[in-house]
Formats: sequence, structure tokens, C-alpha cells
Amino acid sequence: MRLQKFKTPIDRFIATFSILVMIGLVICVVWQVFSRYVLGAPSTMTDEIARFSMIWVGLLGAAYGVGAQSHLSIDLFTMNLTGKKKLINQIFINVCVLVFTAGALVWGGGVLVAKVYSTGQVSPAMQLPMAYVYGVLPLSGLIMSYYSLLFILEAVLDFFTLPAAAINVSEEKA
Repeated sequence: MRLQKFKTPIDRFIATFSILVMIGLVICVVWQVFSRYVLGAPSTMTDEIARFSMIWVGLLGAAYGVGAQSHLSIDLFTMNLTGKKKLINQIFINVCVLVFTAGALVWGGGVLVAKVYSTGQVSPAMQLPMAYVYGVLPLSGLIMSYYSLLFILEAVLDFFTLPAAAINVSEEKA
């Protein structure tokens, strides 16, 4: 991929951040179980921390999956495409992903965050503004949109610069 230098730093950041949040999630759950069953006094905040951490890990993991192009796909109709037809298909799929992520996650998530922020909604145990929790929606949407734009640009560049034979060879190596 010619645009790998624009993708790698985001991949590393998401992977590192998700690993750190997942470690915190495991620590919270272990502490919750220990405090509930051994100490007999369950921690009030760890349940919320674990829940919110899972939301962040799940959505950022989905963004990472889009960047790795390992998200769910049904390739029954597209697995036999080659050359420029395959590139057109990749462009179409990534445009669909871009439209969804920009509309539902970035715009819809942004509207949700703004509404929750304006109402001052906070979590019950930690009194954390819920806008911080929901902030992962537009953030992950922006990352997915960024990846989709990179993949669209890469496919368009390949479409106009590579001969059909080179497109088939480069796809077989991947």
C-alpha cells in the first residue's frame, strides 16, 4: 500500500490505546470479583469503569478492524472479480463504509454527544459526564472514515496507474 505511512501511526495508536484500556478493564473486573467475594464489600465504581472501557475497546476495535480491512464482509459475489472490476468494487465498498461512518457515527454520534453534554447527564456511580463515554462514537467514526478515504484513494490511484495484469499480481500477493 502506497499510503501505508498515513495508516501505520493511527494503527499503532489504536492498538496501544486499546491494549491499555483492556488491561484496565481486566484489572477492574478482577478487583470487582475480589472485593465482592473475598472482602464482602463490592466496589461501586469498577462496574461502570468496566462497562465504559468495554464500549471504548469495542468501538475502537471496530475502527482498527476497518483499518485492517478485516471487518465482516460477504465476498460470494466479489471473490471472482479481477483487475479494474475488483478495484471498482473496493471503491464502492469503501464509499459505502465512508457514508455510514460519516453519517451514523460521526454526525449521529456528534449529535448524541452534544445533546448529552447539554443536558448534563452523568453516570450514577462516578458522576462522570456521559458525553465522555459517548465521545468514542464520533472518534471511532472519524478513524473509520479516515481509513475508508485512504483505501478509496489507494484504489483510485491503482485504477489509473497500474495495468490490469499488475493489479491481479498485487492482489494475489496480499
